[in-house]
Amino acid sequence: MANNKRTLFIKRRLRVRNKLRRVNAGRPRLSVHRSNKNISVQLIDDVAGVTLAAASSLEKDLGVVGKNNVEAAAKVGAAIAERAKAAGVTEAYFDRGGFLYHGKVKALADAAREGGLKL
Repeated sequence: MANNKRTLFIKRRLRVRNKLRRVNAGRPRLSVHRSNKNISVQLIDDVAGVTLAAASSLEKDLGVVGKNNVEAAAKVGAAIAERAKAAGVTEAYFDRGGFLYHGKVKALADAAREGGLKL
């Protein structure tokens, strides 16, 4: 298969996810998805197969609809930290998927850490 952008993305995503499976100690996974226009995050319990909490830049109550920037990602990160606390979760593994830890993904993770979530 040719090493185009999509193939490299899938290889990165599988590498990150497989590493998380090896070191997972029963903690939930904070999974990030970034599109060209929005960013969303889910707190997933892989053992039970359920989503414990979620946040997205599409939510109107966050006030970032239509904004595709680092500030919007930081607000989403703060929102997921708050919702994780409400769900009783204080620690999680950060699953960046195939996205590079830079820019919006980094801002989301930093805001979640500042909100009290240990990643």
